[in-house]
Amino acid sequence: MRLADLSWKSGLIMVVIVGANSALADDAGEKEPQYESESILIPAASADEPKRAEFSAELADRYLTDGALAWTREQQCVTCHTNGSYLAVRGALTDKLGPPPTELRTFFVEQARTLEGSDKVRSGATGMVTTYISLGLAEWDAHITKTRSPETDQALRVMLSAQLEDGSWPNADCWPPLESSSYHGATVAALAVATAPGWLAELGEDDSERKQIDLLKQYLRGTDPPHDYARLLLLWVATRMPDLIDADRTTKLVNTVWSHQREDGGWSLRTFATPEKWGAGNRAERLRNEPDFADPPSDGHMTGLAVIVLRDAGIPADDKRIQAAVHWLKTNQRESGRWWTRSLNTDTYHFITFSSTGYSLLALAKCGEL
Repeated sequence: MRLADLSWKSGLIMVVIVGANSALADDAGEKEPQYESESILIPAASADEPKRAEFSAELADRYLTDGALAWTREQQCVTCHTNGSYLAVRGALTDKLGPPPTELRTFFVEQARTLEGSDKVRSGATGMVTTYISLGLAEWDAHITKTRSPETDQALRVMLSAQLEDGSWPNADCWPPLESSSYHGATVAALAVATAPGWLAELGEDDSERKQIDLLKQYLRGTDPPHDYARLLLLWVATRMPDLIDADRTTKLVNTVWSHQREDGGWSLRTFATPEKWGAGNRAERLRNEPDFADPPSDGHMTGLAVIVLRDAGIPADDKRIQAAVHWLKTNQRESGRWWTRSLNTDTYHFITFSSTGYSLLALAKCGEL
């Protein structure tokens, strides 16, 4: 039975997730679940959650799908850190794990329609949401239906209506790393337009959308990324927009990513920007007071994302540095199926463990490890 054939509402899923996290009881205490809806119950994320003896793609995918469904049903919104991240990566895993639930695509389509013509699309949070809606639907078309849908066209138009005069996209600057800068918003928008099947190729030279994409490219080429995390995202966009940057700049970006790899084979999110460079710097004091500030550990978010981008940039899976990262990923999955990353924002929900898990699972797939 493929994972897609499982009923995500079944009590079995809750039992597996809760049972796998029984060791978290002492640490989690009375903490609220990370995700909860009907039969879905995912306990709070914790650095103390035990690591699995063997890697499990099934548990990782259950965590991701249950988390995305629970968030969507209970919060009724698209958010970068959960269902937005889910559809941004899950489509590419369809050949290995089956398609994601259509319920999520339907919700994204409905949200795009709600935002069409809205004055809110140029606000920080909503503007960023339009990019993740478009990217999620573009990924669905690219990997599941293999053809661009009218709904994705509509979502892209809504997204383009949020573009700012300088070519970037609105983004809140207070919830790093995903809601951290207009530069980040521009990279997600670029991924969306480059991923939607045939969309860029079909634009005419005089189309207003073509002019907006040219402005977006101009912004990405001419704006100095705020930190190395943004440079990594620029490299990711360049793997889908080959004309965006030249070979010399691509090589420099690849070398920048390698320069952050740690001795254990992983990468740490915290080395990719100084505390003051994350968003408006409003988390700087908290981050500098972390006990491991001088030597932060490798984490799932950064290791998974680095491997994805390096593989997309043409680094072979058998490169010894990639293999070291694969070893880190396969030996650092937690009992629940998650990969741990401490939030840059608060020590409450650690929603970044969601993108950590999505990126880690896709990274392993790109290395032939599923």
